[in-house]
Amino acid sequence: MPVISPELKRAIDQSGESPVELTDPETNSVYVLLRAEDYERMRALCEEFHVRDMYPMMNELADREGWSDPALDTCCVSSQPCPPSNLGLKA
Repeated sequence: MPVISPELKRAIDQSGESPVELTDPETNSVYVLLRAEDYERMRALCEEFHVRDMYPMMNELADREGWSDPALDTCCVSSQPCPPSNLGLKA
């Protein structure tokens, strides 16, 4: 495993709790260096998350915000923008 150079160690120390961004000078690709425990926590969250689990909450929120209003159906299926009155807005 590669070791941390003194220059990189200074960058880590200066960053505090924030991740360190590294740039490859040959490709200009940017990489993020973070602590192993932070990476493992993020990885676990990503593995457990499935966007389908959010659908019921998204539907409930959309209903609460008025997106299930039938008036939206007439303008949202055409290429024309919805007039403000169909969105519950004043013209």
